[in-house]
Amino acid sequence: MKPEMVGDAITRLKRAQGQLSGVISMMEEGEDCTAVLQQLAAVSRALDRAGFKIVASGMRHCNTAREQGEEPELTEEELEKLFLALA
Repeated sequence: MKPEMVGDAITRLKRAQGQLSGVISMMEEGEDCTAVLQQLAAVSRALDRAGFKIVASGMRHCNTAREQGEEPELTEEELEKLFLALA
C-alpha cells in the first residue's frame, strides 16, 4: 500500500488512535459510562471512515492500473471481501 494513496486514511487512523488513548484514560479514571461509550462510538466511526478511504483508494488504484494496461494487485471484489471481513 503506497502512502500517497492512503494519506487521508492515515490521518484518520492517527486521530482515532488519539481518541482511543483518551477512551482508555477515561476508563482508567473511572469516568461516566455514557461519556466513555460516546467516545468509543466516535473511535469506531473514525475507523470505519478510514477503512472506507482505504477501500476507495484501492479501487481507484485498480481502475488506474487497468487504464494503463496493468493488472491490479487486487480486484474490486477482493477489496470488498477484505473490508467486509473486517467490519
